[in-house]
Amino acid sequence: MPGETPPEPPAATRARPSRNDLTGGEALVRALAAHGVTRAFGIPGTHNLEIYRHLAAHRIDHVNPRHEQGAGYAADAYARVSDRPGVAITTTGPALLNIAAAVGQAYSDSVPLLVVSPGMPLRHPRQSTGLLHETRGRAEVLRDVAAVSHRVSSVEEIGAAVARAFTLFRTRRPRPVHIEIPLDLLTAVEPAGPVRTAPPLSPAAADPDALAAAAGALRAAVRPGIVLGGGARGAAAECLRLAVELGAPVVTSANGKGIVAETHPLSLGVSLHSPAVRRWLAECDVVLAVGTELAESDLWEPLPALGGTLVRADIDPAQMYAEPPADVPLVGDARPTLHALLAALSESAPDPARAGADPARPEADPARAGASQAVEAHQAVEAHRVVAALREERNAESHSRDAHLLPYLAAIGSVLPSNAVLTSDSAQCCYYGALPHLPIAPEGRYLHPTGFGTLGYALPAAIGAKVADPTRPVVALSGDGGLQFSVQELATAVQLGFPLPVVVFDNGGYGEIRDEMVSRGDRPIAVDLPRVDLPTLARAYGGHGTRADSPEALAGALRRALDTPGPTLITVPQELPR
Repeated sequence: MPGETPPEPPAATRARPSRNDLTGGEALVRALAAHGVTRAFGIPGTHNLEIYRHLAAHRIDHVNPRHEQGAGYAADAYARVSDRPGVAITTTGPALLNIAAAVGQAYSDSVPLLVVSPGMPLRHPRQSTGLLHETRGRAEVLRDVAAVSHRVSSVEEIGAAVARAFTLFRTRRPRPVHIEIPLDLLTAVEPAGPVRTAPPLSPAAADPDALAAAAGALRAAVRPGIVLGGGARGAAAECLRLAVELGAPVVTSANGKGIVAETHPLSLGVSLHSPAVRRWLAECDVVLAVGTELAESDLWEPLPALGGTLVRADIDPAQMYAEPPADVPLVGDARPTLHALLAALSESAPDPARAGADPARPEADPARAGASQAVEAHQAVEAHRVVAALREERNAESHSRDAHLLPYLAAIGSVLPSNAVLTSDSAQCCYYGALPHLPIAPEGRYLHPTGFGTLGYALPAAIGAKVADPTRPVVALSGDGGLQFSVQELATAVQLGFPLPVVVFDNGGYGEIRDEMVSRGDRPIAVDLPRVDLPTLARAYGGHGTRADSPEALAGALRRALDTPGPTLITVPQELPR
């Protein structure tokens, strides 16, 4: 009869979700777990709750920083230390824009960062409707700072999008990927399809003919040099063997810091900014550049014209045509490529062990073999002399600017074990101080925001590094201006409870910009900030805080902080300009 509720159909005829029907939120989390994700960073919001609902069931732990930019920096550092992609979850609109700076930094530093976010509904009109967090051009915004920004259009597509992201991380220069899921798809129940995972892949070495050409050039070199960037990180042992075998000094970019021990007699450390080192590089007859852009941000000015042959080894083919272009291009993953290059060098070298086996071969003469070894020993001694002289010249160039930092950096170095992780900010104490003057061992790490040059990286990055490996000592190093971009992450550090020293060189504002204004003859404006009692602020968050007015006080405070749960903010006051 009219108005009556129709009877419910029998249970056997009612439509039921199949075993593979999932919400978009669960399909996403299932795909992340299938790729080995066990940790995510982010902040829940109205539109992403369906993602958060399923994290625990798929054994993905979650860290909640106090700002999405902090979540991005923490996930970035987690990736750098764990050698696994970092994952960040945001909600729509302002949250996604907040993390964009961190995505840009990850792109600049070649970090595998996956950002997932809801987006406007599938059929949301382009004309504004006033929907919560409504934003135009979200994918376009992220596409400008990420390698890929992809909006899915079905639940089934979510698994494929995640698999594609992880495939890109494994097969190309690792850079951030953004996946947007329309918010109505997050709660829609649809067929999710089979679990899709990125296929296992073996990293490829460079072309054999190119390797032979590179080996020939390097073997014939009289003044070889090696430049290492972050892309050489997985080939540290091969890099050291090449340097020793060739008698070649090694200089690194900021991201390459510590790949070869910076106390090694062939290491110039992070010195591409030094005029003396740039002159030496221009005079090398062969330069082997591994996993580096040779970027202006590392040299602080354009690269000088190289007078010799440039051998570039990089996973990114585009680097072969960048300025300066490669004379000998080695396109491939650094470790297998350098391993093959070492083999090619051995094949082209005389073998003293076979002396006397074939009188027709010049190297069969034991006297010649001994002379060859003597020449190699002389080349090694000469290379060590060149490095020592360049170190002295580099330090003399910047003594008046950097001298006040050196005792404090030495104090930090005296306390930290060789496997420690230091996170860095775009601060004078970092790029003038720690990068060139605080040695890092290959088992340690120094994480610095190069290129894009964001502020506020150090503290949230230290949190991400500590989450990646709670057993390793981690120290954040920052200036007072940069720290205040993300100082709220002290609350996150308190919540996690890990020992986490935060060393802040306080020069009362934006010291670098202040100095640039003065050098231009301008009156400094908007660069002097009122002094904040940062140790008290740290205590207000529930952490610890102290001042270190001398290098000895800093060393003592740092030792205590490494054994004290939660963050300890240590302020190193610096004299303000008059």
